[in-house]
Amino acid sequence: MSHHYFDNASTTKVDSRVLEVMLPYFTEFYGNASSNHDFGKISKNAIDKARVQVSELINANENEVIFTSGATESINFALKGFVESNFEKGNHIITVKTEHKAVLATCEYLETKGIEVTYLNVDKEGLISLSELQNAIRPDTFLISVMYANNETGVLQSINEIGNIAKDNGITFFCDATQAVGKIKVDVEADHIDMLCFSGHKVNGPKGIGILFKKQKIELTPLIHGGGQEMGLRAGTYNTPLIVGLGKACEIAKNEFESNNDTIESRSKLLLQELKSIKGASIIGNESSKVENIIDVILPGLDSNIFISKVNDFALSNGSACTSQIIESSHVLKAMGLIESECNQSIRISFNKDVSEGSIKLLIENIKAKLKNM
Repeated sequence: MSHHYFDNASTTKVDSRVLEVMLPYFTEFYGNASSNHDFGKISKNAIDKARVQVSELINANENEVIFTSGATESINFALKGFVESNFEKGNHIITVKTEHKAVLATCEYLETKGIEVTYLNVDKEGLISLSELQNAIRPDTFLISVMYANNETGVLQSINEIGNIAKDNGITFFCDATQAVGKIKVDVEADHIDMLCFSGHKVNGPKGIGILFKKQKIELTPLIHGGGQEMGLRAGTYNTPLIVGLGKACEIAKNEFESNNDTIESRSKLLLQELKSIKGASIIGNESSKVENIIDVILPGLDSNIFISKVNDFALSNGSACTSQIIESSHVLKAMGLIESECNQSIRISFNKDVSEGSIKLLIENIKAKLKNM
């Protein structure tokens, strides 16, 4: 088992305080939140509280938060649900070539249904051109989908400017903020975001729970028909323990934002300094526009697949956890102009406040030793 965990972009450890608040809803307060008795009301009240905790983290109204199984479901729900419910408003979506596969695969599916999709390029630093976005807008453009922070490089897009462009053109703006929430201050009102998603397991909450924020004016076709839960948009019995856990994780992320990020910033500076001491090492993405906790680096001479599988004491990644089991070059890095050999020499290092300076130095020692023996 890896002793040094550097794969927080794929998933995080559940905070002990999150687990503590979840446990009673498995054993003691197990009522169905849709039932009209005291057991049910206890669960319903806990869900209502969690909805407020989530909304406060992203500056939304609690009535605009829909609980889902995670960001992948939320993405499918937002894109498919919007298209089906708003087909009379347009037929054109704008997104980006470096989006998460959940967005790209959903857009490809929608293309088979007659929707036209423009996939914006990024520059070598992973950023889109706002002028290219503006020029891509057509009279029938009705949805823009751009992720906040890239899951492989940590690069942050200019979300506020994109939100303003969407608003000025009367276009709905959806944002996958899975890697941004808890790492930077996400504000759906200030950034004119109409729909947004993230997963609990990226913010030290449980797996299997996430949210779709949707402004009340936005119409979506229900994802699951049935008992009418989640404003009639996602039927099914509430998973109260996971919802409670997500709410607590969001509360902690909000309350401890400053202290957590001070620690992450100092660890990031140390890691970058150590990586740059390695001859030929090259940081991927715009260093001035990225989340601090994700660093993607090219290490010439290193076969990342072999290194990651052999360095047993460290949990690392060579890209998105959704695709890293498949040995193929990252679509994100390819879109940024990297060639095959560079993709195969890259590793993603992602961490949180719990990583120690000692772990960082041990990682660098292992990388240097491996390169020396190549």
